[in-house]
Amino acid sequence: MCSVGPKYYEDDLQPGDLIEIFRFGYEHWAIYVGNGYVIHLAPSCEIAGAGFASFMSVVDDKAWVKKELLRDVVGDNRYRVNNKHDDKYSVLPVAKVIREAERRVGQECQYKLSSENCEHFVTELRYGVPRSDQVRTAVIGASIAGLGLLSLGAIGAFIATKNKRQRDREEYQ
Repeated sequence: MCSVGPKYYEDDLQPGDLIEIFRFGYEHWAIYVGNGYVIHLAPSCEIAGAGFASFMSVVDDKAWVKKELLRDVVGDNRYRVNNKHDDKYSVLPVAKVIREAERRVGQECQYKLSSENCEHFVTELRYGVPRSDQVRTAVIGASIAGLGLLSLGAIGAFIATKNKRQRDREEYQ
C-alpha cells in the first residue's frame, strides 16, 4: 500500500508496521503504533514532512525518539508499509514492539547515518535486529562506482601503454 500526498490509509495499518517515507534523496522510517501515531528516531534538524531540511540529518549526531501523528511526519511525501524483512527475521510480538517503542519516546540517542539511523531504530524494534538497507545500498553503490573508476583507469592506462608502444615501434623502424 502506498499513499501519495495528504491521503492516509490508517485503516490499512497494523500496529508494529514499518512505515517507509520517501523524502528527497533518502527514506525516513517510522513504526506505526496505532490510532494514527508513529514512533520514529528524528535527528535534531528533522522537520516533520520536510524534504531538504531533513536531508541535513546526515551531519547530525544526536536524535530524539518522537511519537507523532503519521500525517504530521509524512507531510506531503509518499509513504508505504514496508515490513521487508518479515521473511528473513522473526517478528517480535506486537505488544512487546509497541511497549519498547513507547518506553523510548523522549530519549536522546546517538545518531550515526551508517549504524544508528531511523531505519536501524525501527528494524531493531520489529525484529530485534538493527539493519539499514539504505546504508548497505549506498556502500555497495559507492564500491561499484569505485571499481568502475578503477576499471576505467586501468583501461585508460592499458590503452595509453599500447599507444606508446605503437609509437615507439613506429619511431624505431
